[in-house]
Amino acid sequence: MGELKPFLILLVFGNIENLILAAQGVAASVNPVGLSMLSLLAVILWLSVGTFGTKMAMKYARYINFIGGLAIFILGVQAMLESIPGILAFFH
Repeated sequence: MGELKPFLILLVFGNIENLILAAQGVAASVNPVGLSMLSLLAVILWLSVGTFGTKMAMKYARYINFIGGLAIFILGVQAMLESIPGILAFFH
């Protein structure tokens, strides 16, 4: 567990990112079965990358955390900006 500690924050916020992406898919009226299958495929892919690439990536943990956090932040801002028209329509 000690080796994975630098990635713990990225893991937690990665789950939040998955929720944001799922919400974007629902808002865009995407087929939920297709979205579920693609999400499952992405999870399996990232599990494989994480399992086999962790040892190699340890020396880059700070950079990986920064890039992952930046991506999560950008996706969150994008989701909020795209939801503004729906929020404004609710109040009219």
